Amino acid sequence: MNPITVAPATESDVPAILEMIAELAEFERLAHEVRIDANLLRAALFGDRPVAAALLGRVEGAAAGYAIYYRTFSTFVGRPGVFLEDIYVRPRFRKRGLGRAMLEAVAQASLALGGGRLEWMALNWNENALNFYRGLGAQVMGDWLLLRMTGGEVGRFVKGTKINV
Repeated sequence: MNPITVAPATESDVPAILEMIAELAEFERLAHEVRIDANLLRAALFGDRPVAAALLGRVEGAAAGYAIYYRTFSTFVGRPGVFLEDIYVRPRFRKRGLGRAMLEAVAQASLALGGGRLEWMALNWNENALNFYRGLGAQVMGDWLLLRMTGGEVGRFVKGTKINV
């Protein structure tokens, strides 16, 4: 039996994924930004109109990591792709091949959609992750900066604007 497995997450995996989201947020020094709960995650992954997909990685049966991704589209290549929102392996399960196996599964999902692009972000101070990704052949897009508006900023921006979307 293979001690490492990667499979699509099920609704029963939601508590384990939430626990690991909290661990990742703590590691990334962003725990203060976490707002997700079981109902939000369940709706996003398994609701009537899922907006993302998740993989659960296990080592010898124990929940050891997760990946959450969603579909994108590139106007330049004219094809769909995948954005990897999170990939996380619990520290005690690292260096066993689980991160690579989960990233390969996400890459396969991207190819199944048309394979235009597979993209993700890493914190600029996370040298272990950056070295891992570079070793797999990923390019660091140094010319691009991430821009973001959160719900409050989006609401203030559109306040009073009448746009039909």
